[in-house]
Amino acid sequence: MRSIRIREALREAMVEEMRLDDRVFLMGEEVAEYQGAYKVSQGMLAEFGPERVIDTPIAELGFAGIAVGASMNGTRPIVEFMTWNFALLAIDQVVNSAAKMLQMSGGQFSCPIVFRGPSGSAGQLAATHSQSFENWYANVPGLKVISVSNPYDAKGLLKSAIRDDDPVVFMESEYSYSDMGEVPEEEYLIPIGKARIAKEGTDVTIVSFNKMMKVAEAAAADLAKEGISAEVIDLRTIRPMDYDTLVESVKKTNRMVFVEESWPFGAISTEAAYHIQRVAFDYLDAPVVRVTGADTPLPYSGVLVEAFLPNAEKVVKAVKEVMYIQK
Repeated sequence: MRSIRIREALREAMVEEMRLDDRVFLMGEEVAEYQGAYKVSQGMLAEFGPERVIDTPIAELGFAGIAVGASMNGTRPIVEFMTWNFALLAIDQVVNSAAKMLQMSGGQFSCPIVFRGPSGSAGQLAATHSQSFENWYANVPGLKVISVSNPYDAKGLLKSAIRDDDPVVFMESEYSYSDMGEVPEEEYLIPIGKARIAKEGTDVTIVSFNKMMKVAEAAAADLAKEGISAEVIDLRTIRPMDYDTLVESVKKTNRMVFVEESWPFGAISTEAAYHIQRVAFDYLDAPVVRVTGADTPLPYSGVLVEAFLPNAEKVVKAVKEVMYIQK
């Protein structure tokens, strides 16, 4: 094992898969000559050349459509969006072409493609550059949605996504590209659709994904100081969701708090809470509580950004609510 950054883990995943399979290529804005907007693709142009590491114009709809067509014709593209906010311009190709192609063609055309890039807020970037889209894409049959929080998962899940025969939406975070974590030297894969128990506990289940895992883990550490044992689960794959891991945890802890960055209406936590109350209702000692972003566009003000986003204090408060602890 060695400690590397998330950007390095993502790069290793792409490089290893491109070395193994010459059908795999990377395309997107600034991925080649500039070495990647976040330096994820640094050095890849020198190794693979401009035919497999391709700079595109600022035209997300256009190059997403080209990649979908290429995948239908036997290649396995990786499309990098500089941010998923910009991918709104390409959502027609992701949702109406990639996700539906296998069904609409009667199984004649699969679409093995990965759309990847950062989702969520990254500081004072204001309303149009700070949105979380996991729940948008998870709503679409035909797409698999992954959202990673650490280097180990980033590499193992990206390799699995590249090899998958279905279109995969792969969410990262600008805030987390420099985060360090242990990653094996040898090759490994992480199966899509399996959550990770980041910390075992007995009193409450805290579920999260992507950079909100830092908030969940910080809250668990604060709760431990008060004698409250929190089990922390990293969802990792949003669709298909690992319901079984969530249910088994709730059977043990009898309580759940879900932490995510997105707006509260129609969020991932909404789906998880519905499933838990439907399947594990008899095990619940309190209603599932959600800690989400505020139901408003993200402001520019640093003070308001802090107020908008979930934090450890809000999660601790939610845990005490489901445990009926008087403040």
